[in-house]
Amino acid sequence: MGHERFSARHGFALEDKMSLKAFHLIFVALLTGLCFGCAVWAFQGGSAGWGVTGIAAGIFVIVYGIYFLRKLKNVSYL
Repeated sequence: MGHERFSARHGFALEDKMSLKAFHLIFVALLTGLCFGCAVWAFQGGSAGWGVTGIAAGIFVIVYGIYFLRKLKNVSYL
């Protein structure tokens, strides 16, 4: 009942959803930037341990993204 009024008022259908593949692609890109950004911040602050941890996390996120894209290579981005 309320969903129809919301979508009519805002000009889009609620059925238009982002796919899991597209969400993960955006999520991995943002998280990679966050990890490497925190690593740079840590190195500039003099904390080499947290900097290395940030780089390792960024590499892990990239590897996860590649794994996920290969797993869903036959799925559309829409």
